[in-house]
Amino acid sequence: MSILQLYVQGLDPLAVSAVFSPAQHVGEKRISGVDCFMLKLSADQTDLAERSDSTAEMIKHVIFGYFSQRSGLLVYLEDSYLTRIQSPGTYPTYWETTMSTKIDDYRTVEGVMIAHSGQTNVIITRFGDNLKSGPTITRMEETWTIDDVAFNVPGLSIDCFIAPNEVQKHFPEEKLDWRSPLQC
Repeated sequence: MSILQLYVQGLDPLAVSAVFSPAQHVGEKRISGVDCFMLKLSADQTDLAERSDSTAEMIKHVIFGYFSQRSGLLVYLEDSYLTRIQSPGTYPTYWETTMSTKIDDYRTVEGVMIAHSGQTNVIITRFGDNLKSGPTITRMEETWTIDDVAFNVPGLSIDCFIAPNEVQKHFPEEKLDWRSPLQC
């Protein structure tokens, strides 16, 4: 599971709002019986270029968040990216990774709504002209449950968690009360 998915799966409501604040509203959809509004984030060319190097080019990265119209909580997340890999003198190979996560069982913990279960499905597709047998598809599934939640655990620093850059740059190094809506 990606770090972004850990942050966005309801474990950190401030991170969810920070990540989706520049998102575009793209419609409405019913997910698991819940009426949701859909938000779309697409990485721009500058961001894609920063995540690329001489052998790997990030071609696209798109995230869709489905939020309950009633509660505003994240119900479903789709994260998809396409990468082109090519070493000098070889044919390019493409890797497309799609992760979809259903998020369930929100409970209030110290005044914060926290998701306590979910299911993540990942499909990794490898394709390109050099693959004689055609595309290779790998599927993985993970069902997760959270038994216990603790805030501000003594001894743990931000160094224990490597947050995505878009989350890190929005929060100062000082101690934050994650329940406070005033520190967005």
